[in-house]
Amino acid sequence: MSPSMHIHILGICGTFMGGLAIIARQLGFKVTGSDQNVYYPMSEMLAANQIEISLGYTAQNLQPHPDLVIMGNVCSRGNEAVEYVLNAKIPFCSGPEWLARNVLHDRHVLAVSGTHGKTTTTSMLTWILTFAGLNPGYLIGGVANDFRQTAGLGEGYFVIEADEYDCAFFDKRPKFLHYFPRTLILNNIEFDHADIYSDISAIKNQFHLLLKTVPNDGLILYPEFDRNIKDVLARGVWSHINTFVGLHSEWRAKLIQTDGSEFHVFLKEVFMGSVKWQLFGQHNVENALAAIAAAQHVGIKPEIAVSALCTFTGVKRRLEIAASINNITIYDDFAHHPTAIEKTLKALRAKVGHKPIIAILQFASNTMKVGAHDSADVAAALNTADQIILLKPNFEVVDLCRHLTRPILICETVDEIVTQLCERLHPEDQVLLMSNKSFDGLRQKLVDKLQKSYV
Repeated sequence: MSPSMHIHILGICGTFMGGLAIIARQLGFKVTGSDQNVYYPMSEMLAANQIEISLGYTAQNLQPHPDLVIMGNVCSRGNEAVEYVLNAKIPFCSGPEWLARNVLHDRHVLAVSGTHGKTTTTSMLTWILTFAGLNPGYLIGGVANDFRQTAGLGEGYFVIEADEYDCAFFDKRPKFLHYFPRTLILNNIEFDHADIYSDISAIKNQFHLLLKTVPNDGLILYPEFDRNIKDVLARGVWSHINTFVGLHSEWRAKLIQTDGSEFHVFLKEVFMGSVKWQLFGQHNVENALAAIAAAQHVGIKPEIAVSALCTFTGVKRRLEIAASINNITIYDDFAHHPTAIEKTLKALRAKVGHKPIIAILQFASNTMKVGAHDSADVAAALNTADQIILLKPNFEVVDLCRHLTRPILICETVDEIVTQLCERLHPEDQVLLMSNKSFDGLRQKLVDKLQKSYV
């Protein structure tokens, strides 16, 4: 494919497709794109790369015809732009297919997969390789504080967030089956994406196929305690394997601070160094071990990886402090699965001790919106908080409320949440917002309201 070609991307403001656009631009292609809405911060990143965005999925946005259309999985049959591409016989492909053909085919790919922790672990691993001077390519499904952009072409190595969601309406394979990693992290496997998968068995089938794409001189890293991963490994492994986290794991961590803000790293009982960083939470310690182990596979000494993580500053919307007003702290987090909710709340509890935690949850993911998770599991995760506020979902929550042991408030709108919350807040309260979507602007509305209240 000639770099002089014109590529148009449908769904360009998503983190994956936007990252793809940046990489294509760095390769020298002319890149344009369309999206239903223009989202910050991707809109600013695309503008900085001289990538023009058109609003809406219209045929007009495809005039004159591009040489290739890359279709995101937000587009389906019936979409005006999709129908025009098909009728006009404009060449098209999915994003993962394009990336594999044009970038990944001759790289050492380090892929981070699993239900939780992909974005943070991918960011950590990319930062370690960058700190070590390797100039890796990368594509992160979020905004890492240590990088100006969510993606970069780099050279030699490529670190990628490898998720199991499908590629496009015409390619229902998981994205990660296009990547052929040589270093693969399996963080965990749980049921998610109920709009794609019927049950956990269907998800495990795809991870089994992923293992088949790793060469026999490659490395698979996983936590030894994950039962679903063990089930997948039992179907066949053709590569080297290693574990992080667990009593018998080769890689282990010993907490120095109980909130995970400082810990020692050990490899086969040998001390490798101490990480003291801005992050906290047991889940981030585990993410760090995975990143350190993966970095060693490409020749980076653990001591260097540890030093790198001491300077790592995290990812936006992963227990990010949105504001601190009148000694009230507001955190913003991407949690949208019972396990992620539980880990996030436990991390915050370890950090703030006995200070009151108010957990505010939006059922925003495709799986959460249809109530596919067991109510008892969601309740058990939320019960770590002192108070719970829910943005009312489209399904009945009687069963969920029956399992909750903490005071709960269910609000019809975000504006109602802001009003009710501000009437209840006191100094030292810790407010945790959890959603994998925008939460209808709750973060900014709450901050604005509190700032006006305490002027």
